[in-house]
Amino acid sequence: MSDPKSSEILLKRRATWSVQIGSVAIGSDHPISIQSMLNTKTHDVESSLKQLRELEEEGCDIVRIAVPDGPGVQGFKELKAQAKVPLVADIHFDWRMAIRALEVGADGIRINPGNLGGEDKLIKVVEACRLRNVPIRVGVNGGSLEKDLLDKYGSPTPEAICESALRNIELLQKLDFRNFKVSMKSSDVMTTVKSHLMLAEKTKAPFHIGITESGTVATGSVKSTVGLSMLLERGLGDTMRVSLAGDPVQEVRVAKQILKDLGLRKSGITVVACPSCGRLEIDVDRLAMRLENRLRKIKEPITVSVLGCAVNGPGEAREADVGIAAGRTRSMIFRKGKMVRSVVEANLEEELIKEVHALIRERETFLS
Repeated sequence: MSDPKSSEILLKRRATWSVQIGSVAIGSDHPISIQSMLNTKTHDVESSLKQLRELEEEGCDIVRIAVPDGPGVQGFKELKAQAKVPLVADIHFDWRMAIRALEVGADGIRINPGNLGGEDKLIKVVEACRLRNVPIRVGVNGGSLEKDLLDKYGSPTPEAICESALRNIELLQKLDFRNFKVSMKSSDVMTTVKSHLMLAEKTKAPFHIGITESGTVATGSVKSTVGLSMLLERGLGDTMRVSLAGDPVQEVRVAKQILKDLGLRKSGITVVACPSCGRLEIDVDRLAMRLENRLRKIKEPITVSVLGCAVNGPGEAREADVGIAAGRTRSMIFRKGKMVRSVVEANLEEELIKEVHALIRERETFLS
């Protein structure tokens, strides 16, 4: 079981102001929230609503939705009417889509102020957001930097990304608008980290963090974990997205795991499983994955260990809230450090789940 004091190694979060996206507050005085983005076509409301529901059930705090055109606005409107979490409208180039998204209830607007077609267009978006008290996310991406910055620095360097962000921040501050957060993303981990370290010294705006275009679930999860952990360990990051190619539900699962492993979020099931080796007496991989899937909706912070042999199994199982140590013919089940019974492999999954629910009932009884 993880040490409850482990989060003390983390540096104090960088002080920021707060912004309110619907029901979710973002800033250093609030928990780090998890975001994702629909990969469906927004006008396809049926497919988009299905994916939105999946993200909500997985525990996503905020969902971003592309609003590229009129049909996208109509789709956003229909999704907003049925959403259980705040929705952010993702806007590029056409400032009018930002206005229309606000009119149908967007909780936040994601723009790059520099690509709206001029300061007069930005003023219109800012005033519409000010009227409704809706925050803006200033988005800077290494893949779409201003040409003059690329000419100046030669490539999307941390300095170029930071300068782009500052340029956009100054535009908003010139308009006396502070209801915004900033994201600076690159597909390169160290470029992203260095950009944030530079900008952190120049603004108290909340940071939305992520590694853009990080790759598939397999490779992107690793890259995102490395980059986001480096930022979070330095106290940088107030809301986050793990950007992966594929099902956005996977983004939320990886993000939740990063926050749990860093001690920044204490909720849900954590399954600890031993690595594959020749000592295993049970199919640890299969059992661990089935337990993760079946217990995914539990909100209680519970650690379940699945240990496949008698060498390290008993000691590790005792450290978990619920655990097993496998033997050749029977396996021992532990709860809160005590061995409660032994079972055959065929019954392991169901018996472990029974113990998890028994522990939840025990906690509820104690709290009542």
